[in-house]
Amino acid sequence: MRTWTRKRVLVTGGAGFLGSHLCDRLLAEGNDVLCVDNLFSGNRDNIVHLLRNPNFEFMRHDVTFPLYLEVDEIYNLACPASPVHYQHDPVQTTKTNVHGAINMLGLAKRVKARILQASTSEVYGDPEQHPQSETYWGHVNPIGLRACYDEGKRCAETLFFDYYRQHRLTVKVVRIFNTYGPRMHPNDGRVVSNFIVQALKNEPITVYGDGAQTRSFCFVDDLITGMIAFMKTPDDFPGPMNLGNDREFTILELAQKVIALTGSSSRLVLKSLPSDDPKQRRPDLTLARTRLDWEPRVQLDEGLVATIAHFKQLFQSG
Repeated sequence: MRTWTRKRVLVTGGAGFLGSHLCDRLLAEGNDVLCVDNLFSGNRDNIVHLLRNPNFEFMRHDVTFPLYLEVDEIYNLACPASPVHYQHDPVQTTKTNVHGAINMLGLAKRVKARILQASTSEVYGDPEQHPQSETYWGHVNPIGLRACYDEGKRCAETLFFDYYRQHRLTVKVVRIFNTYGPRMHPNDGRVVSNFIVQALKNEPITVYGDGAQTRSFCFVDDLITGMIAFMKTPDDFPGPMNLGNDREFTILELAQKVIALTGSSSRLVLKSLPSDDPKQRRPDLTLARTRLDWEPRVQLDEGLVATIAHFKQLFQSG
């Protein structure tokens, strides 16, 4: 029988960009937090400020192997999320998505914990529907360079919904759209971090394609608020649910904003578009607004200023 009174929450991938912000927020809400990460793409620096917190614990572990713990809630964020990292070892990426989901669902089933899966807008692939709603099945290349991540996340969603139907497990599946903010990895290959790093170094800013492809950028604080709110919804509401920002910008617009906010002398350089890179990406947030009363609040310029400040500090301390 459990003797603690505080809710104990497991965050896999907790030393990563999103995971570390989630650990911060969960601790601030009065929970005990167990952060699990194998540090492949996560970083201890993201959680070093938490290590002396008596309600925080870090465990180095790969979720492709089972975990035997007693917890009340699980946030499964374990998986490299940038193309640079997940294409480095695509087989391991698929294993992390699929075996990791099986292991975390098995743990949740054993201890009767509710569990949230951090899925991705990549399940929509290069979408033929715009904006993308949760009812859209997607347009994904199953044998492309990005398939280890795209199809791995799609398979994880399948597993979550089968555990929900077959074992009556309380699951939550959130599809995360482009998110940015402090603690992004400077070399993760994502467009926001790429542009900021290049701008701060006054290097040419690399724009793939003609820069007309669009993205919608959500600040990390908004996303974490949505995830936690979703976890608190009734057991009979598994999702999937889109979370992100539905204001759309072209890649060229983003590059110009970063140059202006950094005061950089960088110039733009156009390069060929990577394989299977989606041309447009914007969430339909109707469900999140209706069920969570949630709205992205941080404007792009405001979020970029905070993110640029983080990278400036990183370079100064490095």
